[in-house]
Parts: sequence; structure tokens; C-alpha cells
Amino acid sequence: MAQVPQTFFDALAVRTWCGLALTALGRAREEIDAINVYPVADGDTGTNLYLTVESAATAVEAVFAGHEAGSGAGSVPAGKPSLADAARAMAHGALIGARGNSGTILAQLLRGMAQVLTAEGETPHTDGDGLGLALRHAADSARQAVAHPVEGTVLSVASAAADAAEGAEGDCGTVARAAYRGACVALAATPGQLAVLERAGVVDAGGRGLVAVLAALVETFTGEVPELSGAVSAAAAAAAAAAHGRVEAARAADRADDGPDGEGLEGGEGLEGGEGGGGGPAFEVIYLLEAEDTAVARLRQRLDALGDSLVVVGGDGLWNVHVHVDDAGAAVEAGVEAGRPYRIRITHFGADDAHTRGGERPPRERVQRAVVAVVPGEGLAGLYTEAGATTVLARPGEPPASGELVEAVRRAHAREVVLLPNDADLRHTAAAAAEQARTEGIRVALIPTRSAVQGIAALAVHEPDRRFDEDVVSMTSAAGATRYAEVTVAERQSWTMAGICQAGDVLGLIDGDVAVIGSDVTTAAETVLNRMLAAGGELVTLVLGDEAPEGVAERLEARVREAYLAVDTVVYRGGRQGALVLIGVE
Repeated sequence: MAQVPQTFFDALAVRTWCGLALTALGRAREEIDAINVYPVADGDTGTNLYLTVESAATAVEAVFAGHEAGSGAGSVPAGKPSLADAARAMAHGALIGARGNSGTILAQLLRGMAQVLTAEGETPHTDGDGLGLALRHAADSARQAVAHPVEGTVLSVASAAADAAEGAEGDCGTVARAAYRGACVALAATPGQLAVLERAGVVDAGGRGLVAVLAALVETFTGEVPELSGAVSAAAAAAAAAAHGRVEAARAADRADDGPDGEGLEGGEGLEGGEGGGGGPAFEVIYLLEAEDTAVARLRQRLDALGDSLVVVGGDGLWNVHVHVDDAGAAVEAGVEAGRPYRIRITHFGADDAHTRGGERPPRERVQRAVVAVVPGEGLAGLYTEAGATTVLARPGEPPASGELVEAVRRAHAREVVLLPNDADLRHTAAAAAEQARTEGIRVALIPTRSAVQGIAALAVHEPDRRFDEDVVSMTSAAGATRYAEVTVAERQSWTMAGICQAGDVLGLIDGDVAVIGSDVTTAAETVLNRMLAAGGELVTLVLGDEAPEGVAERLEARVREAYLAVDTVVYRGGRQGALVLIGVE
């Protein structure tokens, strides 16, 4: 279906742009991965950009879904969201989902645009002039977020796009076209600015991704899909042809060029700061951080001394931190001192990576079968990992995107994968991830677990040595035979199956429906447990969140011993899992 072009930058334009950008990056992902030689030749820039935009698009869709379903009574207003709602969701989604150097910088570009689009004033920034201002602020704020900017990277492409946009006069379509053309010219010039790109005969991978995002912006406002300029198109074609030739040779050369001090190309400090090979830092460390501005300023100084490729983006108390270091523990400890780090991801450059092995070691053999599970807290993540599962941590209010699940399936490195979403709202996301993994030759079975306690039951009967179908049937049966409940606190007034609840009320949900409204967590949990055991059961599983009151587990265990003979109870610590208590009855 032909895309209906937008006239002004409104909420629908944000939604359309995110969707088109995701599609464009999906088409270009493999090409961008193939030309990724700087700052680290790990061949994942296209994938990282795709995952970053997917998170942004998911957040925008959630805002639209909330308004479409809203009743206006103690919930979000019914109807279409405002530009501010959509732009802030886009920026927040990109921030929490940012991956790698380029993804983190793209998140700051989107945040910079959102700050202009949502700024209050007499003149709304929704026309061509407003778009130009937004692109300028985006480029400037992204450059400020990088500890040591280097030309010939995505920063150069963003600056050139902003320069061209500022010089254009007209509507959003005119300005978007100018920005796109300026970005293409700058991208074609990147090999002349970075020696590593020139040796490989490619343009900058991050810049190429930004061009794809700007092409989607042109399509949003004109309905037309712009073609790559001749120079960029030729470079892209050459890159695709040479993905296993010149690029790998350049990567090997970069490793050889790196001196004992790890400085490497251009003094080694760059945008994306780092080096292109084995002489650079050993680890990439990324985490979200809740911290005050003053603490983040000190954190920047400390991390800059620890490594390179330092990019810190965000604001308003939430930040995304990215750095390349040799001491990953020290980088995380610096975050702990600054605030509360979470969603911590540490990648060892060269570990099982085809681009950094240099042909020295064969790829590790795939295992026959693995389990991939989404878990709501760090405690359960540890439990699932000990049981042999590959986990994806879902923070409260921040569900994983399908790309994260696909990445986890790949990380499991198995021929057969059992996928446990452990959340009814993740059913469609998990199904999309399973379908994508199947196109890559992986046999995937999706078990529709609605709670982490159902996942625990399924994992308990998992036997990787039996036939795949038999294992899936057994795990599905165990999950289906487990009733699940949770005790949580209402965030707002709303209608429920058990009546009207007020913000701050304690809610007991059984199989997804509110069954109990109360004021005391322990009492509500006991009521829920009694109702569940009234239908029978042999095993009770309790998962306690960090904010669960003291003594709740002991009281529930005592209740089971007193009233339900021959019923066993097992207790786990879930960490920061959202719900105060999760309950499973098998």
C-alpha cells in the first residue's frame, strides 16, 4: 500500500517515520554489518541500529495503543496522542534499546530532535523550519555526547545533514530532501577522512545507517523513496562484493597496525573512539543508568580514563552508557558509584566472533537444543541461567523487542530452541522472533508461558536428550498445568473484575485477572494463595521481589503447612521484578 505523505511533524509522522526507518534498516542491515570496520570490526552496526530503532518504534506504537484503548477515566485520554507524547516515546524507546556505538549515538540524535519538537513556545516546531532546527540540535547534542569525536563517522554525516537542512527553505519534505542529500555527500566523503575506511574501500557503517533513517524521513513527508547517490551506491555495491575480501583484509591490517599501547589508527581515540582490532580494549560495556547530572559528569571523567569509545546519552535522570575497556568490572563499578546501573551488557571482543577470529579458531559447534526465556528480574535470571537457559531480562515497563529475542536465540547457538516469553503481552513479539529465527535455519518452538512461574515449571521437565517434539509437549503440559498469580500495587484508579481500585491499592491477580483488592500485601497474597489452592495443587512456587515486605514468604509457607497437607513450597528471590510476589501452583 502506498504511503500517504505527512504535511507537518505530528504524532502520526513520528509513527510513520519510525516504521519506515525500521523497514529501511531491515533491508540494509546485512550490507551495513558487512562494511563495519570502525571503530571495532565486529560486523554488527546494522543489527545494532535496527534493534535501536525497533525499540523506538515499539515505544511509539505503545503510546498509540494506549490512546486508542483509553477511556479517559483514570487512564490515558482516548484518541490520538500529541506530538510530544510520540516524540518522547520515540526518544525514550531508542535510549533504553540502544545497542553499540552507532545505536547509542542514533538514540541521542532522536532525543535531540525530540527536544526541539516538544519544546513549548509561541511557534510550534512542526514545519520545515522546525525540522531544520531539530536536525541541528540532534547533530550538536550527539557530538557533545561523544568523548572524543572523529570526522568520517556518523557524527560527520549528521552534521552535514543538519547544515543542508538549515540552508533549505520550504516544507518538511523539502527540508528532509536537503538533509538526505547532504548526508549522502558526507557519507561518500568518509573514506577520505578515515584511513581504515579507505583501505577497506567502504563508507562508514554508522553513517550509512543514518542515511537509511533520513531516507525514511523523506518518504514520510513526500511518499517517495530516494535513491542513494552514485558515489554512495557504488561504495555500497563494492562493500557487498568485498564483504569477505577487502574488509577482512582491512580488519587484519588494523590488528597488525595496532601498537603495544593500543593506540592504533588516528591515535586510537575516536568517536566511536576506538580501534579496529585486537590491540584495543577487550570489552564493550553498555548499561542503563539512573543518576543525577552531577554524578554523570564525574562518571564521564572516570570512564574516559578507563577506556575509549565513550558515549553517554540521555538526561532527566536516565542515561545510556557505552564504553570500550579492558576492565569491565571497573566500568560497572563506576556506574554503581554514580547511580543505579541495570540492563548491563558486557561483550568480549573476539569471543566466538567470525570477524575478530581472523581465521585462527574454527567457530564453535552448535549445541543440539537450548531454552531461551524472558525473565522479569535479576534473581530469576540467575535461576534460569543455572538451569541452562539463555535469558533476556525484562525490566518493569520495558518489555524486550523481537530483535532482542532473536539475538538471544542466536546467542544460544543451538539447532533447536524452546522459547519461553513468560508474559501474555509478549506473545506476538515472541512469535515474530520465532519466525525470524526459523528463516535463519533454527528450529524454534514457542511455548505460550504467561508468567515466569510457568516458565520455571516448563524448565523443570526439560530434557534436551529426548526428541524435540516430545520435549516441547512435556514442557507445554507442565506450563499449562501451572496456575499463576501476582501481587502488585495499583498505579492509578481503574475498573477491574473485582471492582474499582485506587492508586496505591494492593492487587492480587490470578491468571491475569484482578481477583483481590486490599491494603496489605501479606493479607492479599494469602487470600490469593487460598483461592488458588482451593482447586487443588501439589507444589507452590513463590518468587519475591525486592520490595516485598519482610515475613511474607514465612507467612505463606506457614499457611500452606497448616491448611494444605502434602503440598510443598519453594521460595525464590526475584530481584527488581515489578511484582511484589509471584505465585505458581502446580
